Amino acid sequence: MIDILFTILAFVVALGVLIVVHEFGHYWVAKQLGVKVLRFSVGFGKPLWSRRFGADRTELVVAALPLGGYVKMLDETEGEVPESEAHRAFNRQSIPKRIAVVVAGPLFNFLFAVFAYWALYMIGIDGIKPVVGKVVEGSIAEKAGFRVGDELLQLDDKDVISWNHRRLYIFERALDGSKIRAVVRDTDGVLQTRTLDLSELPLSKVNAALLGSGLGLYGYVPEVLPVIGDLKEGPARKAGMRVGDRIIRIGEQPIETWEDVVEGVSPRAGELIQITIDRAGERLTFELTPEPVQRDGKTVGLIKIAPSYGPIPPELSVQVRYGPLEALVEGAASSWSMSVLTLNMLFKMLKLEVSTKNISGPITIAQYAGQTAKIGLDRFLMFLAVVSISLGVLNLLPIPILDGGHLMYYCIEAIKGSPVSERTMIWGQQFGILVLIGLMVLAFYNDFTRIFQ
Repeated sequence: MIDILFTILAFVVALGVLIVVHEFGHYWVAKQLGVKVLRFSVGFGKPLWSRRFGADRTELVVAALPLGGYVKMLDETEGEVPESEAHRAFNRQSIPKRIAVVVAGPLFNFLFAVFAYWALYMIGIDGIKPVVGKVVEGSIAEKAGFRVGDELLQLDDKDVISWNHRRLYIFERALDGSKIRAVVRDTDGVLQTRTLDLSELPLSKVNAALLGSGLGLYGYVPEVLPVIGDLKEGPARKAGMRVGDRIIRIGEQPIETWEDVVEGVSPRAGELIQITIDRAGERLTFELTPEPVQRDGKTVGLIKIAPSYGPIPPELSVQVRYGPLEALVEGAASSWSMSVLTLNMLFKMLKLEVSTKNISGPITIAQYAGQTAKIGLDRFLMFLAVVSISLGVLNLLPIPILDGGHLMYYCIEAIKGSPVSERTMIWGQQFGILVLIGLMVLAFYNDFTRIFQ
């Protein structure tokens, strides 16, 4: 229950920050251009808290449904406006001014991401040295000549500091089907050049597991210990086991490794088993029954625990860190790469070249929020940067009711010399709502599929 509450709190904090950033962009630019702002709402629905501030007595609201927000401006299309304030109505503003107000929301999302990456690169991002730990037989990496022990130094003209340092760049090139020239230092200390031919990679494999399942290239993995590192709602938690417990015996079988734990639990779905653990020097035995779950056509037993990992050897620990100016350049570059990647992925999905399973919904985002917040502030900040960029890109799509839809209307108005008809706007809103409902249904479907698998 504590884990669930922590995840919900992290999710609410993340959403709150990103909504405020986005809506503040609209609010600030509107104020600078002389538009009167009536309400700044974080969330939709029934107001839970409200205050008025500023010369215009703008209402600041925190509402019940925290899945978005809005800035309500004085507008003659939404109600009567006193003649004395008509010049401050949003609909009376020139097209460039209206475009500026609408673009400001997504723009602030991108600026937030740049700032977040800049801060991270200034502080330093801990990572693992880019040394190859495993190469899958017959994979793209093996065909390129990669060997266990190779240390990645460069990808094309980009230096590589940690295993995850240039992950975005690999994603970009994978979507393009390009070749990547990799400079490595082999186990003999000799510089070698390997060429990854990503034209051989099916676009269906462009996902979070790209390096491993796609390219067949794995980095160093810390030792997996037979110690509980995470505990979900399930048999182990119900029996009374805790994070930090070291499993020393399953039935009569001594346990030395995490593989022993898997072998001791997996084949015993639905069977009562005894697990003996060491908890701070005290030995305890629990009785529990692994839950049966179907995987790859087989029934396996799960007790809903995850392992702890051993420490990373000092010689393999690195930190990606830059000076203030370099960090800003890297932050802007990372934000740009993530934006282009997000847009490219959406385009490939529309063409049915990339799986729509890559779309995540609120449940998955909440899980990532909780997981990254547990790891540390730096990972949580990186998570916020990625989601902020996704929100910025999504809002710029030409879908009515989104910022991009309004931009589309203003561009049409600029071309034809008059606003889009009210009837067209109503149809557009209905279409936009249907598209968003469809996306939400797909996102929730993906979320539940991930959970049950």
